[in-house]
Amino acid sequence: MRLIQEGHLLQLTWMPRLFPVNCYLVEEKDGLTLIDAAMSFSVQGILNTAAKLNKPINRIILTHAHGDHVGALDELKQRLPSAQVYISERDAALLRGDRSLREGEPQTPIKGSVPTKITTVPDILLQEGDTVGSLTAIATPGHTPGSMSFLDERTGALIAGDALQTFRRTAVAGTVVPFFPFPAMATWNKASALESAVKLLKLSPKVLAVGHGNLLHAPIEHMKYAIEQAGQLQKKAGN
Repeated sequence: MRLIQEGHLLQLTWMPRLFPVNCYLVEEKDGLTLIDAAMSFSVQGILNTAAKLNKPINRIILTHAHGDHVGALDELKQRLPSAQVYISERDAALLRGDRSLREGEPQTPIKGSVPTKITTVPDILLQEGDTVGSLTAIATPGHTPGSMSFLDERTGALIAGDALQTFRRTAVAGTVVPFFPFPAMATWNKASALESAVKLLKLSPKVLAVGHGNLLHAPIEHMKYAIEQAGQLQKKAGN
């Protein structure tokens, strides 16, 4: 496991050179917030990092319900029973294994590794604008219908889940990146993903933290380029 710290934000990465899977610890005055639960084998790395910080993990936030973001959830909840689990109201259904679409949503199939054996029941269902400690929840549908990103209001760090990737190249969810196409392959709706990326750009984040790839400092120009590329590809595909 690789560990990188940027102020209040710690990025934990497994398989950083081949298939990077990230989760994040956010330091708060009362302890730690874990954003995403990575893979089933990530439990000890997460707990060891918290132990070295000498702070409890009080909250577990899920950006979305794909398997590589919730893999360690059940064991973490068993070992941290007082930690509250947060997910968007929409992706709580995916966490239960329910791939059905709702009225008014684009009727494109939900893709990716939707879990079928998670037993943890979320404590709090998030809506746009909710706050969790220093973090503000932002609805960013596209990769999944209920994907959420989180902005640290203290620092401008944006934890965006799979709304974008930075491995190999900065790209909007749904844009295929050579040699690492997997986030694109697991994206539910490309048009919604592009709208969400534009929404995130307007927040002018100082640091971009994603599910797959390195932390990106001063990410605005990279995000603009990724949005431009996604727009061109979608326009071309529509012709």
